[in-house]
Amino acid sequence: MRILVGYDGSNVSKEAIAIAEQHAQVFNGEISLARSMVGGPEVPRRDFEKAENDLEYEKNVLLEKKIPCDYVLSVRGLEAGEDLVQIAEEKKVDEIIIGVRRRSKVGKLIFGSTAQYVILNAPSPVVAVK
Repeated sequence: MRILVGYDGSNVSKEAIAIAEQHAQVFNGEISLARSMVGGPEVPRRDFEKAENDLEYEKNVLLEKKIPCDYVLSVRGLEAGEDLVQIAEEKKVDEIIIGVRRRSKVGKLIFGSTAQYVILNAPSPVVAVK
């Protein structure tokens, strides 16, 4: 089983990794961590390096637990939801796990909803973790 986890360093994305770890153990799966840097090539190098270090750390934690893992740090300039869906299609994943944050209706209207986009457009089942 191939599992894609949307990871942004937040507590809720760490919860998503924990669920992915459980699924990987039960279903003999492998995990791909994915982070989208929305600014594309305009992302400051320091931010890119921090994101890469965070992903590398989480990958190594999973590898120590004998769970196959890799990561994708995307700087295509797409919105995060679009990026995650494209990565899921490219990797032909069987499941996507994403964290969701509570927001008001106005907050969703102004900022959009990555989770909503992924849930509606994903090529595979999506597990939302709060």
